[in-house]
Formats: sequence, structure tokens, C-alpha cells
Amino acid sequence: MSFIKVYIHFVWSTKNRYPYLDTPELRKTMWKHIRENAKKKDIFVDFINGYQEHCHCLVSLGDNQTLRQTMQLIKGESSYWINKEQLLNEKFEWQDEYFAVSVSESQIDKVRNYIKSQEEHHSRKTWKEECAELIERYDFQTFKDNE
Repeated sequence: MSFIKVYIHFVWSTKNRYPYLDTPELRKTMWKHIRENAKKKDIFVDFINGYQEHCHCLVSLGDNQTLRQTMQLIKGESSYWINKEQLLNEKFEWQDEYFAVSVSESQIDKVRNYIKSQEEHHSRKTWKEECAELIERYDFQTFKDNE
């Protein structure tokens, strides 16, 4: 049996960075649903949180999972679900693009704490400022081009 530990920190935003997830209750409902749905699809979500217009998700990929497949399953199903449940007055959509970076095992707790503190973090920094930080930290040109 294979033993694989590949952690990926995913970040993605709502379509046009619109603040659809504007209440803590709605965000908690969305994160809970994503976690439960991912589990059904054998996607291990280690930690998830976010803010009004984006989501951070720490995932441990399985041996047959790709970044693209994982994002399609999480984002596609969660947008379908929130619209089906009519939790918003308008149609909800995620942006097509996403940020993904591998996380070494020694940094897992640091990333979990960062994801956990999103509410507090965004009381001091906008999503645009956070994107700029991620781009600078990881030199991720493609993400910048789609900003």
C-alpha cells in the first residue's frame, strides 16, 4: 500500500471577487458543506476557512488526485449546492482561477493557523493586499496576471 503525504494550500475567490459570503454564518455553512462533500469524494480537507470573497483550503492529496480535479470537485459542487439551496438572493459563482502551493510538513501548523485567522486577518488587510503578499511570497506570476 502506498503512503503519500502531499499538502496543498489552495486559495480561490468568488466570481469578480464579489462578497457573496458576507456573514460569518453563511461562511461557516459553506466551509462545513465543502468539508463534508470533499469527504464523500475521498478528498482530505485538513483545514478550511476564508472571508467574504475567497476561500483557503489545506488539502492532502491522494495518489490519484490532481490539483485540477480536486478544485473542480470542490468548487463546482459547492457553487451548485449553494444555488440549489437558495442561500443567496443571486446566483453564486467561484472564479475559474485558483492559487495552489505545496506545503512542507514542517509548515503545516503555520498554514493551519493562517487559514484559521482569516476573519481577524481581513479586518486589517483586503483580499487584494493578501493576493499581492501571496504573489510576492511565492513569485506566482500567473496569479498576478489574473488579478
